[in-house]
Amino acid sequence: MRHAVAPMIEICNQLRRHDFPARSAAIRPYLRDVHDHVLLVNEAIGDLRERLTAAFEASLLLSAARQNDIVKKLGSRAAILAVPTAIAGIYGMNFKNMPELEWSFGYPACMLLMLAICGTLYYCFRRAAWL
Repeated sequence: MRHAVAPMIEICNQLRRHDFPARSAAIRPYLRDVHDHVLLVNEAIGDLRERLTAAFEASLLLSAARQNDIVKKLGSRAAILAVPTAIAGIYGMNFKNMPELEWSFGYPACMLLMLAICGTLYYCFRRAAWL
């Protein structure tokens, strides 16, 4: 619409201002009225373009906010799962000199430590509204 209406402003200006032999004095008010209508339509098109741009920007901001919430949730869950993964990685190396392997409470102590760290992370992330 804008590409169709914008050139009409200049055409209406030229028709209204220049004297042509075929143009009578009775048609001058009509040409002025056509020019005014073209200006109104051009302004309405500009206003609609601005509103459409604002709507697209608001949609993008809402989408970015939703994506940010999803990234927070995934990051917090990954941090909680990183603790057991790291402990399992250390125990999976099969070292010979690990004092907790010879201790009868080594496995339960390791599990309690893992649960305590994961629980603390869960509590902190829940309190920060990331979960």
